[in-house]
Amino acid sequence: MSGTSGRTAVPEHLKGLPAPLVPPVELPAPIDELAVAAAKELGWPGIVLPEMRLLGRRICLVVELMTEAHAERICLGQLPVTDRESVATWVWPEFAGRVPEPAVRVVGAIAVARHWRTGLANVVPFLRYGDAAVVLPTSVVLTNDYLVNCLPRARGYGVAVVRTEPDATVDLDLPGRAERAHAGIDSTHRWISELAYDKVLSSATR
Repeated sequence: MSGTSGRTAVPEHLKGLPAPLVPPVELPAPIDELAVAAAKELGWPGIVLPEMRLLGRRICLVVELMTEAHAERICLGQLPVTDRESVATWVWPEFAGRVPEPAVRVVGAIAVARHWRTGLANVVPFLRYGDAAVVLPTSVVLTNDYLVNCLPRARGYGVAVVRTEPDATVDLDLPGRAERAHAGIDSTHRWISELAYDKVLSSATR
């Protein structure tokens, strides 16, 4: 027995080489601009709100203002309520007919991302409340990883995929599944609609 350890000896003067650096994928335009272009390409009606962090995800909500409910709330002085705990009580049976009507309808959520995994992770939770789409650079859409791993998942969830070219033009790569059934109105849905209503009113007063 030589008494040497089982480890391979490495001369001290040799150093490990770093892994090849892959240039980060860049978006060709600001996130909010790409979200607006994607909503138009998808044919989604309504207002595209600036990107926000919601339920721990970064998304752009697309909402429609319900004009009659909005007018009624203005007349009654019923401003948006963004406190989640307060809105959670609105679905209790004893509050039926005593809480404000939703003034916006959530059309869908758009995630603008540099990688498809990030995009799907951001929008999939919002499929309970509306449609969902991701916007990805064309350089990502052309990869084998996208074809083999992203497309089957996006189709399975019913998430639309919009690709954006280097000149910031957009094109639909995968349509969403329009026949998907959404969940009923729950406390989270009401809270999201109140947050969106607050954003709509804030943007209108700027």
